[in-house]
Amino acid sequence: MLTTMAGFLLWVFSFGCLALPSNAQPAYNNLPESFKKGVDLTLEEVGSHASILHHFLFFRSLEKYEFEPGFNVKFIKHNFYLKATKCQKGTIDATSCQFRNDRPLIDCVTCYKTFQGEIEAEPQPYVHCVHKPVLTEDMRTSRVKQCEAMKYSIGTPTLLSSTGDN
Repeated sequence: MLTTMAGFLLWVFSFGCLALPSNAQPAYNNLPESFKKGVDLTLEEVGSHASILHHFLFFRSLEKYEFEPGFNVKFIKHNFYLKATKCQKGTIDATSCQFRNDRPLIDCVTCYKTFQGEIEAEPQPYVHCVHKPVLTEDMRTSRVKQCEAMKYSIGTPTLLSSTGDN
């Protein structure tokens, strides 16, 4: 009886280990749409570099910030990790891509403005990614300044700036 139970548990554990790594997308799928758009923008930019040979996927969020001043406008700041997969760059269907554990994570920050759920061209979205071991305190400070400047450079709409037909 004990041998049968141990065999069954080993089978369940083995099945779980095989099933989990096959889909590296659950973390991305759980993001709100407004944050997915920034991750997609970042993945497009990272993938455009000639030195990148592997397909990258969203790994996990470190910090998410969303400010909604009104009028369907949102300011998004998202700090997250990308992780290399075993798939080659340009892979269209990434559902079967497994994460590589022999490459450092890429630490990314994106800041952007959305209007009615779409990323606005102005102010230009800020994307900064660097391999995690290379990230310095100066880079962190620069990221904060870039995102803050974006948010305040265009001002925020207020009820005082709206005109009514009354």
